Amino acid sequence: MSHKSENISKVKNTGEAKTKKANNGLTAWEIVKISRHSGRPVFQDYLKLIFENFIPLHGDRYFADDPAIVGGFAELEGNKIMLVGHYKGKNTEENIERNFGMAKPEGYRKALRLMRLAERFNIPIVTIIDTPGAFPGMEAEERGQAESIAKNITEMAKIEVPIISVVIGEGGSGGALGIGVGDKILMLSRAIYSVISPEGCASILWRDASYAPDAAKALNLTADALLKLDVIDEIIEEPAEGAHTGVHKTAENVKNSIIKNLNLLGNLDVEELLKNRSSKYSNMGKYNDINKG
Repeated sequence: MSHKSENISKVKNTGEAKTKKANNGLTAWEIVKISRHSGRPVFQDYLKLIFENFIPLHGDRYFADDPAIVGGFAELEGNKIMLVGHYKGKNTEENIERNFGMAKPEGYRKALRLMRLAERFNIPIVTIIDTPGAFPGMEAEERGQAESIAKNITEMAKIEVPIISVVIGEGGSGGALGIGVGDKILMLSRAIYSVISPEGCASILWRDASYAPDAAKALNLTADALLKLDVIDEIIEEPAEGAHTGVHKTAENVKNSIIKNLNLLGNLDVEELLKNRSSKYSNMGKYNDINKG
């Protein structure tokens, strides 16, 4: 091996060691697998453990009701909120019914309708993100999938009530962003949040999905990496083996984090809220070498 190759290998190994240290000894790919664990808590679990008096609201008033996104009025410690989230199933039958949490345009239009309703009643919004991505089927494209997500992103930036988004499992691409433009982005420590899945990235870059572990590392999709890049605002701790090994404790941590951040945002007037939200997303994309330090 040449001296140059040895240096490259040394730098690569050093970077991988720092990444594993930041993730408590887990690689990015191992965290991806934990985020997709079949027993991992999903929207309906947190709905039961954290929120009360949930009143589901259906339909986008254009086409249909999409079961991949569920939303409605709820209460959190006696305070009214609008709750919107991706709804994965807990078994094969439910996943098929809910399209594995992959929403169609009517799902995103329903979500926006409910968020506007929350704005009208001046109540905060909590969104729960857990999706591999938006549904890529032909019928979704025919009904304006890209337009519906783009409109949600644009309109959420202007909604005049606090918005908190919580990534509980997979935060995949535009499917996540369609309900993910929040004043505060919270993320479980074993969740992922990325512009594309590792398999999709590997298929594009190397034309081979078996390179997914390498893609997972390069994508910086873990909570630790995203916090350093200022993409998210807070990491919510869960057991190292995943939330499914401590569901009630994880739910308690999620609840406390949401309440804390709602209280912080509740002290802001509308003008300051919108100004901070605009600045938050305008400043994203700056260069930040997360392997330093």
